[in-house]
Formats: sequence, C-alpha cells, structure tokens
Amino acid sequence: MKLGVFAVLLSDKPFGAALDIFKKLGVEAVEIGTGNWPGDKHCNPETLLNSDAKLKAWKKEVESRGLMISALSCHGNPVHPSKTVADTHAKVQRDTILLAEKLGINRVITFSGCPGGAKGDKTPNWATCPWPPDFLDVLKYQWDEVLIPYWQKEVEFAEKHGVDMICLEMHPGFCVYNPETLWKLRKAVGGKVIGANLDPSHLFWQGMDLTHVIRNLKGIIYHFHAKDCIIDPINAATNGVLDTKHYSDEINRSWIFRSCGYGHDTKTWKDIVSNLKMCGYDYVMSIEHEDSLASTNEGLTKAIAFLKDVILAEKPGTMTWA
Repeated sequence: MKLGVFAVLLSDKPFGAALDIFKKLGVEAVEIGTGNWPGDKHCNPETLLNSDAKLKAWKKEVESRGLMISALSCHGNPVHPSKTVADTHAKVQRDTILLAEKLGINRVITFSGCPGGAKGDKTPNWATCPWPPDFLDVLKYQWDEVLIPYWQKEVEFAEKHGVDMICLEMHPGFCVYNPETLWKLRKAVGGKVIGANLDPSHLFWQGMDLTHVIRNLKGIIYHFHAKDCIIDPINAATNGVLDTKHYSDEINRSWIFRSCGYGHDTKTWKDIVSNLKMCGYDYVMSIEHEDSLASTNEGLTKAIAFLKDVILAEKPGTMTWA
C-alpha cells in the first residue's frame, strides 16, 4: 500500500513546486484534479489533449520526481437538472477519461451526481426518506429516467477508452451516498466499471462503521481517500447529524472534517488498513485535506506522519507458522 495525496490542496502553487513539496514529505503518489469542483490548476485536460508536447512535458513533471499518478479526479454533477451545468461537468468528465487513456491511467474519480426531483426542476433534489410519498416518486424518476441511463452510456465510453474503474465517491447530496446505493447503481448499469473511491469522512458522519463498509464493498474499492471526521458529542446529541451550518461554524456544528489523527484513533485507522488489505485493496491511500482547524501544512504533514505509522506498505511474508 502506498501513501498518496490529493494534489489540489496545493493548487495555489505551480505544479512542479507542489510535486517537489509532496516528494520531500515522503509521498509516493499523487491524485490529480482535472476540473469541475476540484479545479484544473495543475491539469487542464482540454489543453493537454490538444498538444502532445504539453502532455509530454506535464507527464515528465511527475515521472522525473519518481511519483505515480493514482487517479484523475473530476468530481462534478453530470446529471444536474440545469443543462448548462450538466453539460459542462459531463464534458470535463469525458475529457478526463480521454486524458486518462493517453496517460495509461485506468481510474477516474467523480460523484454519481444528483438530478432534480422531476422534469423541469432547476436544482438537485436529494431525497432522504420515503414519506411523504412524493419522495418515492422523486427517487423513481431520478434513478430510472436519469441516473441509470446516463451511467450506462458513461460506462460504455469509459471502457472504450481504457478506463475500467470509475471510482464514485459516496457523499450525501448525491444519489450514491452509501454502500447500498453504490451497489444499486453498479448492478443497474452492468459490468465491473463502477466502484468506490472510499472516503471514510463522509461515512463516519452518517454513522457507519468502516470495518463493515469495507467488508461490504469487498472487490469494488478502487481508490481510497485518507480523510477523517469527528462527531461533536454535544451538538450531535442535541440536533443529530444532519447539519446545514457553514463548515466554518465548527463549534456549533454536529460534525466537522478532520485530518487523519485528529478524528478517530490509531486503532480505528489500523483496522481500516487491515480490512482494506484483507478485502484485496493494496493500492494508494490518498490524503485529502479539508480540516478547517488546521493549516494546509500542518494538516498534510501531520496526516502523513500519522498514516506512516498505520499503513502496511510491504507485502506479507510466508506463513512460517502455518
């Protein structure tokens, strides 16, 4: 298992300078943002696809430092009810797939997206309960008429261009937000392309046990984000975990994102690593920094130190005892 980082956290720095910092800190892999919500400061697919010289120079920046690219990330909402938003996000996603093909990368990370609740809606509608019965109509429309048809075509496109792992990040606000909905979409579109970019932080605050999640997703965990979350014992006990207050209002929120080491303890993260390996995931743990209490430097460096202690980097040896 390798230690990586989602490079967008240093988007304020030139690509080469950011890579130098990651290399110096002991990171082995980088996950690159290619547009939509992650931004494209370090990688603009359209630019690179239109110039072999620029693509070669960009690729050399990574390879010359002995780093690997774990995945290309274009988190967006390609099924947004606004055609303008949907078309923009979908184009970035397709350009990302085409760029991945040129780079020989088989993993692209995004969200499932969330449509409106019915034709004519202008904003996404995330249904979280079955009653009033309107919500069941919303879910039927979203899945049968929008989500499944879109992803069937997208899976075909990805396979045609050598991307056999579309890593969907399970996140509230989108149709795929937990293992059950991920499996539902994977089975509905057929094939083996749809899988998980497993980010514990989004699942912890929904009340999930990561050991159970990992076992449930055995075989379809394609990428992993190392990011944590802490449930506030006072606010959550009073108001539950559904929280729309701004992320900067930490003291009043029911949960906040934390760097690894400041959310769950070492034992929890060692259990995560062990279960990932038992379930066949031995790829990259990509650090994502979204801790509002820590600077980028502290959040990253302390997460690296913490994860180096829990990660199992070597292949298991022979069972001389068995």
